[in-house]
Amino acid sequence: MSGKEKTTPQQDAYKQLQGKHEIKRPIVKNCLKAFLVGGIFCMVGQAISYFYIYFFNFTEQTAGSPTTATMVFLALLMTGFGFYDRIGQFAGAGSAVPVTGFGNAVISAAIEHRTEGFVLGVGSNMFKLAGSVILFGVFSAFVVALIKTIYLMIGG
Repeated sequence: MSGKEKTTPQQDAYKQLQGKHEIKRPIVKNCLKAFLVGGIFCMVGQAISYFYIYFFNFTEQTAGSPTTATMVFLALLMTGFGFYDRIGQFAGAGSAVPVTGFGNAVISAAIEHRTEGFVLGVGSNMFKLAGSVILFGVFSAFVVALIKTIYLMIGG
């Protein structure tokens, strides 16, 4: 098979007509909205981190875990009240900042399958996504620790 296939004049005319009526996507506008919303999520996370450092005497290194848990909890609340979906429609990929996007994906599956019961509906469907993410995180941490251990044993 060679590169480009020959098209008929009717197909060429249709492609021209299609191109004329195709809706142009506002790529720059969408990128700006995603950047701003993602930046706001990150700014809120940084403010929460400073809150834990200032009021609870955490260090910058130890404030990460409670900050992450708080951001996931806030994403769960926003998803539960239907606010996160509106943010996602407005910002697109900007709402998929890793921690809040993960929380949204987990709780969305739980809400969607709540009619099937707590164990078979909420529990099993909630961990379809979370299980693979947790497994990948644990496996990646193991591989990095193994590489670091081998590097230190060699004398690096």
